[in-house]
Amino acid sequence: MNRIYLDNAATTPLAPEVFDAMLPYLKEHFGNPSAIHAFGRKTRAAVEQARRTVAGLLNCAPGEIIFTSGGTEADNMVLNGAVRDLGVKHLITSPVEHHAVELPAHALAHHGTQVHWLRVEADGRPDLTHLEELLKATNGQGVLVSLMHANNEIGTRTDLHAVGGLCRQYGALFHSDTVQTMGHYRFDLENTPIDFLACAAHKFHGPKGVGFLYMRSGAGLKPMILGGSQERNMRAGTENIAGIVGLAKAMELAYHDLEQHQAHIQGLKDLLKKRLVEEIPGVGFNGDPGPGSLYTVLSVHFPDDGKGEMLLYNLDIEGVAVSGGSACSSGSNTGSHVLGALYPERLGANIRFSFSRYSTAAEVEHAVSVLKRIFQLVPHKA
Repeated sequence: MNRIYLDNAATTPLAPEVFDAMLPYLKEHFGNPSAIHAFGRKTRAAVEQARRTVAGLLNCAPGEIIFTSGGTEADNMVLNGAVRDLGVKHLITSPVEHHAVELPAHALAHHGTQVHWLRVEADGRPDLTHLEELLKATNGQGVLVSLMHANNEIGTRTDLHAVGGLCRQYGALFHSDTVQTMGHYRFDLENTPIDFLACAAHKFHGPKGVGFLYMRSGAGLKPMILGGSQERNMRAGTENIAGIVGLAKAMELAYHDLEQHQAHIQGLKDLLKKRLVEEIPGVGFNGDPGPGSLYTVLSVHFPDDGKGEMLLYNLDIEGVAVSGGSACSSGSNTGSHVLGALYPERLGANIRFSFSRYSTAAEVEHAVSVLKRIFQLVPHKA
């Protein structure tokens, strides 16, 4: 059986070029970057070159890039550090954020931080009128706004400049989880009103277990992990050298042909939307499926035909790998908090299809044919 992978929002396959760039730092260049001898200097140079590469692609200073274990660590570092170090007493976030933001928000609320849950529009977009009301009510004193750039489950995108502009106007800090958009859109951080953002390399054909936090110069966060002076005194622990090298290489590849990459994947998303409407009666789409949404993700709602809860497993049996929402909580028995917040009373199955540079139109067509066959086998409710 030829298996088809359409769950790239969960993770992407490692690019061969990234593997090749990492290999010398797994086999030959093993020195500790903190050591002063030649072995250490070799790996220290690799880490700093990767930092310069990332900063150059994002138009920020190398010192504003802090390598982490991924997006979850970066998000936690900002939310917890802002309360601990920056005098933040009010956190404004939304009910459709990734758990890496939502769960720390609940934990902070339990310990005295005032968490304000921002209303969202029907498609999951933040209600900017409500955001301004909340900012006015707090007078911008000790406020952190945390809103993701693109939702990992439904693909709805947030206008970083619009949100950041309001935050600047009212003196609030702005953090965004950009895990789903980093490597898929161009960023000009020097000219974007944002203080913190998070990245995970495995979302754009880099290795797992490595990412970074962008922290605007002068932001003032202190380390969350103590024990050494690595990462310019911002994150203790010996650096994941091969992972950091791989992250930088993956970003170089992503930005080299980003426009062509976007056009290719947008074409696949549009094809899937068209073919599903043609072949599956009653199909619909979650969030914002339009041209302004995250082009790598299409969240589909299928009709309540009696066995919707088995759709994900039936697709897997047929060799099509997709997700029911976020794969980051795959061990949980609860449904999607994002879809629950937006569509609390709706029945039926929800499937997230997500694409990468390696996805093809033939794979999309095959997935549609499998879905058509599955739904023909499931009797409709009277």
